[in-house]
Amino acid sequence: MKIIIAGAGEVGFHLAKLLSYESQDITLIDTDKERLSYAETHIDIRGVKGNASSIEVLKNANVANADLIIAVTGMETTNITICVLANELGAKQSIARISNTEFITNKDKIGFKKFGIDELISPELLAANEISLLLNQSAFNETYEFEGGALTMVGITLAKESPFIGKTVKESAQIVPHLKFIPIALQRKGTQFTIIPRGNTEFKVGDEAYFVTTKEGVKQLSKLIGRERGKIKDVMILGGSNIGFNTAKDLCGKKFNIKLVERLANRAFDLADNLPKALVINGDGRNVELLEEENVYDMDAFIAVTGNSETNIISCLMAKSKGVPKTIALVENMDYFQLSHSIGVDTLINKKLLAANSIFRYVRQGEVLAMTKLGSMNAELLEFEVKYSSKVANTVIKDIDFPRAAIIAGIIRDNKGMIPLGDFKILPADKVVVCSLPKSIVEVEKLFV
Repeated sequence: MKIIIAGAGEVGFHLAKLLSYESQDITLIDTDKERLSYAETHIDIRGVKGNASSIEVLKNANVANADLIIAVTGMETTNITICVLANELGAKQSIARISNTEFITNKDKIGFKKFGIDELISPELLAANEISLLLNQSAFNETYEFEGGALTMVGITLAKESPFIGKTVKESAQIVPHLKFIPIALQRKGTQFTIIPRGNTEFKVGDEAYFVTTKEGVKQLSKLIGRERGKIKDVMILGGSNIGFNTAKDLCGKKFNIKLVERLANRAFDLADNLPKALVINGDGRNVELLEEENVYDMDAFIAVTGNSETNIISCLMAKSKGVPKTIALVENMDYFQLSHSIGVDTLINKKLLAANSIFRYVRQGEVLAMTKLGSMNAELLEFEVKYSSKVANTVIKDIDFPRAAIIAGIIRDNKGMIPLGDFKILPADKVVVCSLPKSIVEVEKLFV
């Protein structure tokens, strides 16, 4: 695919980096010469200096032959303008990064597609939604839902009390007679190597394990791993950014008790006006005495979403030391994100990665309906829709020539999630969730084209 990315900031550069790994033809547009020079020397892309809302600059980037343009500058009005112009100039698809969440909630009513914008992405809203989902599935470090929860991916660090420890996948499956979950990826403690588990793969203490499960299996799985879902009611949020605001607004609507700490007085007053059901505190969240005065030790969860990664991590570690059972930190530095399983915080959120997950499905071949990366692991989880022409259609799973570095994690048929075994027959219109290492993704995609 020929892809144009407008904006070489953190989100744009990260997207360009990930997409270049996919051997895509990437053109990056930005007004900052130094940013472009850095990108061109570190990743395989073409840089075009200029304002991407300029028709001449878009033409110079060969927008007429673009399969996809992704506008991720810091200004949402600029991004919308870029997509509209690109569509008129011949680009096949366009995605605009926005910060005003009203655009997303009303996108069907407004009909952005008629203006030439195929999708709107808000990294801040994606992060807020991810936090809300993590609190609902509080037993786990990471979660991702397919088709409204028909299937759910969950990630957890296996403790020594887990009944899986010392057992193979096959032996673990015998613990419950009616299997409603399947392990899809493992990472051993202290390593960066991702394992796609097979029947003889053994679970060990400290493994970062990912499972796919049905709605019924979520509770079953949390019991088995010794981490039953705790009841989260009282939540403290550090930072009144767009992510902090959207998270607080969402959680207040779900009857959580919210305390939001914001350092800037004017911002705190605005938040208090817009969040009448939350207690907004004007103060520096790095001040331990302030947090103690606000009874941080009575919180069920602590969420740090300031603009500083180090502040977020340290604050969560402090909250953990005060006995808070669930901590979530927003981090911008991808190096920190890679350390998520050893840093001491339950879950790290990276909005660049969340945005990339949402955008990647436009790049994939076949009928990719959804896609997510597994935390810091080198693996992806993709959802395909089976066509009549797909190689897997009307075929029993054990008869499919499936790559060893990938695994079928689940099937959704008629909105019902199922964990299939080898004798399960895949039918047209089924939605198939697959976990794969990057080296096998192209091979997997060919099975669903």
